[in-house]
Amino acid sequence: MNPDLEKAAAVSPTVTPLHIDSDNDPNLEDTFTPPDSGLVAWSQVLAGCLVNMISWGYPSTFGVYQLYYRDTLLLPEAQISWIGSLQTFLAFITCTLSGRLADAGYVRSTIGAGAFLVVFGTFMTSLATEYWQIFLAQGLCTGLGLGIMFMPPLAVINSYFKEKRSYALAVSATGTGIGSVVFPAAIQYLIPQVGFAWAVRCSAFVALFMSVLAIALLRPQLVPRKAGPWVEWDAFKEGPYVLYTLGAFMFFWALYFGFFFINAYARNVVGFSTIDSVQLLLIVNGLSVPSRPVVGFLADRYLGPINLYTLATLLLGLISFTWIAVDTRAGMYVFSVFFGLANGFAQGVFVGSLASLTKDPRKMGTRFGMVCTIAAFATLAGPPTAGAIIDRSGGSYLWAQIWSSLVIVLGSFALAAARYSATGLKWKVKI
Repeated sequence: MNPDLEKAAAVSPTVTPLHIDSDNDPNLEDTFTPPDSGLVAWSQVLAGCLVNMISWGYPSTFGVYQLYYRDTLLLPEAQISWIGSLQTFLAFITCTLSGRLADAGYVRSTIGAGAFLVVFGTFMTSLATEYWQIFLAQGLCTGLGLGIMFMPPLAVINSYFKEKRSYALAVSATGTGIGSVVFPAAIQYLIPQVGFAWAVRCSAFVALFMSVLAIALLRPQLVPRKAGPWVEWDAFKEGPYVLYTLGAFMFFWALYFGFFFINAYARNVVGFSTIDSVQLLLIVNGLSVPSRPVVGFLADRYLGPINLYTLATLLLGLISFTWIAVDTRAGMYVFSVFFGLANGFAQGVFVGSLASLTKDPRKMGTRFGMVCTIAAFATLAGPPTAGAIIDRSGGSYLWAQIWSSLVIVLGSFALAAARYSATGLKWKVKI
């Protein structure tokens, strides 16, 4: 038996490894036949959901930290935003590394390393009292861990599904919304009970439990791709991939403005209390949960992931424009509902849309990691850009709202161009 197959079978005793002879088989997408169902396959989705709860639930929590640090450190919005932006930046930029490690078969060890950094960084955040300490612990250490643990489950899930791939990845992505409710709620409502330090430590214990359970569930089934570059440079010769990457860059450049500043806007402009303003963030994050599997189902069954990702991104940008007119409590709640649903629609097919452009499933981790690494620079610059616009506008959010909405709409145009590059003017193609 091939030594690689023996090693894969030892790692995944319940799954027969798939042996693919050629690294450059153009027909691999047609010959690749994953199970598409079964307890083992869906347990991989659950593991991905748990990891997503941590990887993207943590960054979405920063809106709560933003308010707390502003009140305790008395620093400008833009300066505080750099902590959350660095965390999100590192969560994205390390994806090329972790994606390639996942393709090479180091799934559990990569998640374990990332989980250690997340838990350690969170505990250090609970002890920090000065800006530079928080920057290093929450921004640097935790951010590195989030990105390192994010990619491996996606690569594994992608190898178990084909016809239901977008749906499976979207269900996995519901963890983002669930984590974005669990972690902010834990921080916000535990602070008055046990103080900031222990509230943060409690979130670290929750992350530790989720990580251990995810590692126990994961069962990689593809033969590891040991050979091959860390970066698939040939992907940048493909028009659809380049345009998709551009669209993702613009999308994430503006996306986190809403997550970081919706509660600050509600408190400073509309007159919400601090606790009530955090409820808006929970609504936005919570409503993205049910919309993700719905959009995944629609992508697989009717429209195709890229088609739906383009439409969902355009819808999110248009809804963001309506934020400009919101100046009442009722209006904030209504906006939060629609913004949360639209965000779930857009992010729910983010991964699946690239999977439809990736013919070799063993390259999914690397190619998606490359997109995330490029998008990292967008997430690094986005919230501080918005914070600087707000500070330069004397506390007014108007121009920051216009900027973020316009950038998201332009991102949808880039995704539409990627779709056109892949299919031409064949409007009925499901891709």
